[in-house]
Order: sequence, then C-alpha cells, then structure tokens
Amino acid sequence: MTMMSRLKRIGLPRLIVHASVLFIVLLWLMPTVGIFVSALRDKDQLAVSGWWTALATAEQTEAVRLGAPESQTQEGTTFVISGNVFEDGAAKTIIAFGTRVQEPGAFPVGEVADIGDGETLLVNADGSYRYTSPTAFEGSRGKRIYLTATTPPQFTFDNYRTVLNAEGIGRSFINSLTVTIPATIIPILIAAFAAYALSWMAFPGRTLIIALVVGLIVVPLQMSLIPLLRMYNEIGNFFGVPSKTYAGIWLAHTAFGMPLAIYLLRNYIVGLPKEIIESARVDGASDFEIFVKIVLPLSFPALASFAIFQFLWVWNDLLVAMVFLGTSKDQLVLTGSLNALLGSRGGNWEILTASAFITIIVPLLVFFSLQRYLVRGLLAGSVKGG
Repeated sequence: MTMMSRLKRIGLPRLIVHASVLFIVLLWLMPTVGIFVSALRDKDQLAVSGWWTALATAEQTEAVRLGAPESQTQEGTTFVISGNVFEDGAAKTIIAFGTRVQEPGAFPVGEVADIGDGETLLVNADGSYRYTSPTAFEGSRGKRIYLTATTPPQFTFDNYRTVLNAEGIGRSFINSLTVTIPATIIPILIAAFAAYALSWMAFPGRTLIIALVVGLIVVPLQMSLIPLLRMYNEIGNFFGVPSKTYAGIWLAHTAFGMPLAIYLLRNYIVGLPKEIIESARVDGASDFEIFVKIVLPLSFPALASFAIFQFLWVWNDLLVAMVFLGTSKDQLVLTGSLNALLGSRGGNWEILTASAFITIIVPLLVFFSLQRYLVRGLLAGSVKGG
C-alpha cells in the first residue's frame, strides 16, 4: 500500500473531522468574542465600525463648529478666529476637511483653503485651526465644518461601569435569580414524576397523554400568555391577593417548560434497563421507592440537560417576566433593567454589548458546569424505546 493511499484511507478522514470540529468551535465562539470585544470598545468607534476592526485605525466623518464670532481678534485688516476643534483632547488625527457635508474631505490638512468671499481656513492634523476674513465675523454661532479623522484603537471599561453602576441593576440581578432557580427546579421535579409514570406505570390513556405532551411542545408560548394571565388575575381577585407575584411567574414558567421536560425525561427513563425495575419490584419496592432510589440517580444526565435549557430560557426571558411579574423597579428582572437602559430607540450599542456579555456570564457558568451531561442526556433513549 503506497503512502498516498494510506493517507487517503487513514489520515484524510481524520483531518477532515478535526478541521470540521475546529470550524464549528470557531463558529460557536465568534458571537461571544464579538460581544466581548465590542463591549470594550469606545462608543464612537463602535458606532461606525464592526468589532473585527477593533485593532485597526478607524476613520470617520464628523461635524464640528469653529469658535464663535465673539472670540475673533483683529490682526491689521484681517479678522481671525483660532483654536482647536478637539476641545476634549480626543486622540484623533485629521486627514482632510470640508465646508459642505457632500464633500467632507475637500481640502487637505496643513494647507490654507480658500472657502470663498475672501475667507481662508487652515486646519492642522492635531485639530488646531486658523479662520480668517477681510471683514468682521457676524452672528452668534461658529461656522460648521466637516472633518475626516482617523482614531487609533481605543478600549475602555466605561461601558461596563455604565451598566453595573446603573440604578436597580443589583436588585434586578437578585430578582432574576429568584425567578430562575425555582422556575428551573419545579418543572424538573414535576416532570420527573410524570416521566416515570408514563414510562413504567400502566394505566388507561397513557398513550394519549404522551401524544398530548408531544403536541403541546409545538404550541407557541405567545398563544397562551393572555388566557393564562386572565386566569391568574381571576384567581388573585377571588382570594384577594395580587396575581403578579413570584409564585405566579414560577407557575407560568413551569407550565411553559413542562411538555419538553416530560418528553426529554421520558425518553431517557424509558430506556433504563428493564431488569433493574423488575428486580426492585420483586424485592417489594414500591413505585415511589423505585423512582427515588433507582430512577432519579440514574436519570441525572437527563435532568442536568433539561436544567441547562430551562435555566437559559428563564434567565434570558423578558416577555413572560413583564407579563406575569410586572415592570416596577422592585420587580424588574435583569433583562428588563438592561432593556430600560437602552432607551426607547435602542441605539446605544455600547450599552447593548456590555449588557449582553453581563447577562451571559451566569448561563455560561451553568452550561460549562453541566455540559458533560448534556449530550449524554439528549442522546439517551434515542435508540431504545418503550
């Protein structure tokens, strides 16, 4: 067998597999890296260029005003206004300027430009300028000009400071944990009991219930929001208690997550060795004892895999939290508070990226702590069935 044929038989398939895995990993990491880099960039650069240009010099056009006519001085028969367009000491370098928005780079820097009516304008790369006229400047506002400037890469933690120091963020973080943890545990507990019953207990209508559970998975959440909210309000009015409470949103998330939880857990539990269940029953164990002492410990991969999904859904939820919990400052979850920081137009990209990275920290910790069980829990039961 020649070396080339051996490479094609052994090395090439392995190389393709490794390259495919590497490509998928990079593709998965790219959005996270993009959010992280964007959150560290200066807000002006972030508004005009993508995160992949973070290490390159950014070029942008901006409008500035020269000094007001009241600051003019007279040098012989010439009236002069001078100063610097970068009053804030910005680290920018001007490469061209213009007096019309259609031609922001009409004149090069460092050269005196004739802008008409005997007026001249000199703009240097560092932002200093000299504006002259044979007659006195009039009016109350300075002349508007347009600059084409380059800015070196700038990184800052100001975006994170803005988000973390915002009023109510700490409280919203606690609210999110208060909503998410019980809303993850409750459906798992209920679904585990239901999955065991649908897998190893014989009773009339079991097949119909399984079909109903599968059908409920495809029902859009938005269809049941209003009917469920009305039911909560009626129950609250009947008992004289407010309906928008933590208990209400726990039940809401439990109801929305229950079909998928039962489906995933049943697929796993039904694939457990039949001999173990039968041996326990021969030894006199009840269904509850079998469930607690045998099924639950063996089903931990499936429980962990669903816990990841449920935690991510609830933690990133905004719609259900606003409908079933409320929008007051004491009730807002983290996604609601961060959404309020964006304003009505949602154009603050620097806040958006910093907020996004802050919100994914906790889900990432949960995912990486349980990810070893994820594939095992999802694939278990895909071959066996009952």
